[in-house]
Amino acid sequence: MTDFRTALHSLGVWDTELPSFDPSTAPADPLTLFHEWFTAAAEAGETEPHVMSLATADEDGRPDVRVLMLHDADARGWHFASHATSAKGRQLAARPEAALGFYWPGQGRQVRVRGRVATGTPEESYADLHARSTGALASALVQRQSEVLESVEVLAEASAAAWERANAEPETASKTWTLYILEPSEVEFFQGDEERRHVRLRYRRDGAGWVRELLWP
Repeated sequence: MTDFRTALHSLGVWDTELPSFDPSTAPADPLTLFHEWFTAAAEAGETEPHVMSLATADEDGRPDVRVLMLHDADARGWHFASHATSAKGRQLAARPEAALGFYWPGQGRQVRVRGRVATGTPEESYADLHARSTGALASALVQRQSEVLESVEVLAEASAAAWERANAEPETASKTWTLYILEPSEVEFFQGDEERRHVRLRYRRDGAGWVRELLWP
């Protein structure tokens, strides 16, 4: 069996031709460029380009990170959702700031977003949940995310009951399901380069507009 370090050091990076990126042609706002890069990643066949890392901190300042799905990105910010009672929900209630990270390896591209997090209205949270699949509704109806689980059998029983309810009552609500919107103060776009001349373009909020800055790789 190959050991960990042999496997680790045998791995290559960006063994395909990467797209070019001229930062001088970048739009004035980061949302437009994010939409362009996201669409390019989807069209290039990137696996689950809507999956992102969400970093938060608890009330003691200890960092936490997990992977979840992007639900939207518009003029208000980057949208995601979870239970208000989950670990991330409690952390965002205590410290309403977060960071997002997207990585599309086939493109050699990363996008990093930082800013304050606001909650959507109950109506928006309801609409977000019911725009998704029956499985997503069933999962939300269990409503015990991040709690200690006694056994996999208990999970199976709760899941079966939630699926039954989701199928019988597709319009039912989850009281704790919450839409979150990260309002960006910084957005960085990273374009990898085979010769390590990576391009980093940062948008930094300045009043109602944005300042664009190149960063050393």
